[in-house]
Amino acid sequence: MVVQAEEGRLVTSSARILVATAVPAERDAVARAFPEPGRPVFLPGVELRRTGETYDLLAAGVGPALAAASVSAALTAATLTGEPYTLVVSAGIGGGFLPDAPVGSLVVSDRITVADLGAESADGFLPVTELGFGRITHVPPRSLVRGTAAATGARTGTVLTVSTVTGTAARAAALRERHPGALAEGMEGFGVAEAADAHGTAVLEIRAVSNPVGPRDRAAWRVGEALDALTTAFGKLAPFLESWNRHDQ
Repeated sequence: MVVQAEEGRLVTSSARILVATAVPAERDAVARAFPEPGRPVFLPGVELRRTGETYDLLAAGVGPALAAASVSAALTAATLTGEPYTLVVSAGIGGGFLPDAPVGSLVVSDRITVADLGAESADGFLPVTELGFGRITHVPPRSLVRGTAAATGARTGTVLTVSTVTGTAARAAALRERHPGALAEGMEGFGVAEAADAHGTAVLEIRAVSNPVGPRDRAAWRVGEALDALTTAFGKLAPFLESWNRHDQ
């Protein structure tokens, strides 16, 4: 429960926020932004780290399928216990498309798009929507994106979800050609967004850039710096997320 001042009176906000990362190192980076380290909470199918009364942190697993399953389990369990989440944030490190998202920068999604769900053809890649199925993009609330960017200094653009991390210049160029607004790629955002959408819960994705999207060069990765950037981002972001109202324009 969060208490805020509004026009000279105290208002109680019931913000409940689930932050889903892929791996424990990312979850722990988010946790370091809060005054208390968090305590373990076990719900059916998921193990959470709860910090304060607002935030539950979940290491949801790598890839869109496991992330979707884990987040859906957390959302269902929270609803059944009478404490549903008001927002889900997909957070972590990821690749950035140069020169717009250099290593160490932050990217917040204005579109969460799955980049490799579809079919190959003689004419190139066909997204699943052109095959007559499903969807490939979730659009977070504009006020949530705008406020997150203002609070953290993050760049705003499309965050691509891939099941196979890009490792060549050719694939990086092909992705950017299909998605000109793409700034970053990760492996979980679309899965998290699918689960949130199924539960009617708002969703956001934020990525700290640890490496360029393109040829795989582990010597160029700056994972520690990106994790530190994620910690710093949540230190600035938490007050805004707690006060955000999904009816804001």
